[in-house]
Amino acid sequence: MTESYAVEARNLYKVFGRNPDEAVRRLAGGADRNDVTQVGTAAVIDASFSVKRGEIFVVMGLSGSGKSTLIRMLNGLLEPTSGSVRVLGTEIAGISPAQLRAVRKRSVSMVFQHFALLPHRTVLDNAAYGLEVQGVPVAERRERASAILEKVGLAGWEHKLPSQLSGGMQQRVGLARALAADTDILLMDEAFSALDPLIRREMQEQLLELQGELGKTIVFITHDLNEAMYIGDRIAVMRDGRIVQVGTPDDILTDPANDYVAQFVQDVDRARVLTAEAVMEPARAVISRAAGPRAALRTMRDLQTSAAFVVGNGRVLRGVVRDRDVMRLVRAGEGDLDGALRHELSTVTRGAHLADVLEPAVGSDLPVAVVDDAGRLLGAIPRVTLLAALGNVSSSTGELAVIEPPATIPVDVVTETLRSTSDPEIGGRSSGLTTEGELR
Repeated sequence: MTESYAVEARNLYKVFGRNPDEAVRRLAGGADRNDVTQVGTAAVIDASFSVKRGEIFVVMGLSGSGKSTLIRMLNGLLEPTSGSVRVLGTEIAGISPAQLRAVRKRSVSMVFQHFALLPHRTVLDNAAYGLEVQGVPVAERRERASAILEKVGLAGWEHKLPSQLSGGMQQRVGLARALAADTDILLMDEAFSALDPLIRREMQEQLLELQGELGKTIVFITHDLNEAMYIGDRIAVMRDGRIVQVGTPDDILTDPANDYVAQFVQDVDRARVLTAEAVMEPARAVISRAAGPRAALRTMRDLQTSAAFVVGNGRVLRGVVRDRDVMRLVRAGEGDLDGALRHELSTVTRGAHLADVLEPAVGSDLPVAVVDDAGRLLGAIPRVTLLAALGNVSSSTGELAVIEPPATIPVDVVTETLRSTSDPEIGGRSSGLTTEGELR
């Protein structure tokens, strides 16, 4: 097993019925599940995938696609008819019951759709149940379970019974039980599907917060495409027992493997799936802070825009300048841009969803700047590009790039200003810029 993978499945089949081996032989030869109904019911057909350590891997499909059968083979609840499953380097297909129990205690926890709580036990003892199975002493397991209950928002409910809790709170107990066991891998089978939409969204957000803190490996089963796109680092789409595509949410949405996947994703909320990095364009109007007012004015003239991003060493974004402010500096003979530099501009990180880009885009006539964690300028998102991405249409308008915002000073006025102030490069492009307007 590759060290970076927590789970690896290779050529997995699960067939129920009187002659599963014959069904596998036919399926491997190209038959589909309808062709083998006389010898068995094929739930999972030739499924192969790897789950990286620390990622949320979502298996998505409609009812009957085989996704719940698949996840039950990952912890040995179901024995594969054929194929291999490795969990943290251990092959679990065919191992003894004692060995399998050891793998579950040490490595794998599961969260179920309908909570699977013990009705006669308190919230605290339910959350500590996995630790009890592991043989952890009473005081220690209750202390650890109590700490996890606080993380999932159930502090103060430790001594209540499950019947006294809402559905969302009961699912939090189920999640706390899995987290308290402190296994490396969580299997979550339709864990939020029984919840009301508002509670489901809260649970999704809480799962992501906990994942950021704990870094578990999570295999998450769902039939809800928006849920898969929201929480998944990568997604496997299943249909009729087969995995038809594995990819990131952006991959699934922008490059579907076939018509089935394309139809599946056509109604997805793109604003909550696509990221700034996926749609950003190169920032064209970019000036070095050291370049000075003349270079800035020439750049904006050449690109026919009224504003430009200003960057410092290492391409760290320092602000923005406007053509009228820079014109004033040129006429005054100023040698630097500080008098025109504005720091109020909209920025997002590369991982921001487009839903989070909408507000800054509406509130400014500038493209939204995309920066990394160090504040370095990576690109920009003009409003036309943002709207095109949300509408799933091309933002191409021909060979000329769309510039935002358009110039507010006529080109001949800028040229005359540069000439009258003895600029030696009035006819050319700034020597600090490439033909695309980027810094060399």
